[in-house]
Amino acid sequence: MKLMAVVLAAGQGKRMKSKLYKVLHPVVGKPMVGHVVDTLNHINTTRTLVVVGYGAEAVQAYLGDRVEYALQAEQLGTGHAVLQAKDALGSEEGMTIVICGDTPLISEETLRSMIQLHQESGASATILTAKLDNPFGYGRIIRGVDGRVARIVEQKDCTAEEAAVKEMNTGTYIFDNKTLFEALGSVTNNNNQNEYYLTDVIGILTAQGKVVQGYCMADSAESIGVNDRVGLAEAERLFKERINRSHMMNGVTIIDPVNTYIEPEVKIGADTVLLPGTILRGRTVIGENCTIGPQTEIIDSIIQDDVSIKQSVLQDAFVDSDTSVGPFAYLRPGAKLGKHVKVGDFVEIKNATIGDSSKVSHLSYVGDAKVGANVNIGCGAITVNYDGFNKNLTEIGDDAFIGSNVNLIAPVRIGNGAYVVAGSTITHEVEDGDLAIARERQSNKPGYAEKIKARMKAKKANQS
Repeated sequence: MKLMAVVLAAGQGKRMKSKLYKVLHPVVGKPMVGHVVDTLNHINTTRTLVVVGYGAEAVQAYLGDRVEYALQAEQLGTGHAVLQAKDALGSEEGMTIVICGDTPLISEETLRSMIQLHQESGASATILTAKLDNPFGYGRIIRGVDGRVARIVEQKDCTAEEAAVKEMNTGTYIFDNKTLFEALGSVTNNNNQNEYYLTDVIGILTAQGKVVQGYCMADSAESIGVNDRVGLAEAERLFKERINRSHMMNGVTIIDPVNTYIEPEVKIGADTVLLPGTILRGRTVIGENCTIGPQTEIIDSIIQDDVSIKQSVLQDAFVDSDTSVGPFAYLRPGAKLGKHVKVGDFVEIKNATIGDSSKVSHLSYVGDAKVGANVNIGCGAITVNYDGFNKNLTEIGDDAFIGSNVNLIAPVRIGNGAYVVAGSTITHEVEDGDLAIARERQSNKPGYAEKIKARMKAKKANQS
């Protein structure tokens, strides 16, 4: 049976007190509406329509052609919002999920189980419910003796008995598609808010004797809808806990889960250890038996097996196996480290390839460079890659030695097995096996240090 979805994303979200449209606020690095749409994609909806209103252009710019759109120009309630999808979906046969764009925690597994109940029971509508210890403020799910949903009662209308019910309406539904739009035609706005409520559809269907089911989610944390910054922080915490738990169950050691942040598309191999303060973002992939952290941020990077990275930042980088990075290293986009490489403290690498078994141990910058295998780059060495107009390439051959405090003025090539003496500024090619030295001969002036000191003291005394 065809499965469709309507995502309600037209509300302004005034309680967020933000210039950013509510459903675009990120949770674990992705806008809330992005989580919802991704989950719907995972359950293979054939058509997904997002109802937009405030901030429509921003939502469309983010989601692009992944979904269809309907505009709710005036916000007149949830029923009115769904009705905006009628022209696009009203004639379709199948099931339609109605879900809010600010519910990022609802999982694929929950929706699949809900769909299964809906189909097996022959329901016209199925409500996603949750049981809360304190459901104050939420509509209560009142079930009949047969276990089906008899009605939804809003908090303000509850009797004492109804208010004691723990099961609440989460605002996510599955409907028979044509039944949904037929029932919406009977919904009125005869209420204090003068709005058209989607919950009224449930009353209409039960009055017609149609089957309405309720699927109670196993984890009530999934039900959270984000309405303000407090809710946003809570959603972030819960989603982070879910992600961390999943990795730990798959063989990753997380020493301090509270202080470890992993975005949902990150992949991590078994027996990798994450130390406190580790932040893994984007499409980062980390292999097995790695040690990451403490205080390390990795973004959209690929890390192979048996790598150690401590107190460093990596973005769009590649690190091959048995390599160590840090502490306090910065691997910028295009950095590619081979096997058995060492990149040490206060080293920055950008758009450069470092060959197997090479070392850049400390206080160096390597940018726009190709570095061969078994190269040693000394402390304070710099590839001078930018001339004010263009970025230029530095090439260093296999087995070369670059001494401390060397400037390599690109474009330049250092040959295989070449040796560049400390303190040199190299502007011309160094051939294979050559030694290069480019610095002035040292000149000592006996006793001159005392003359300089005396002169400085006299100048200071005159100033005072």
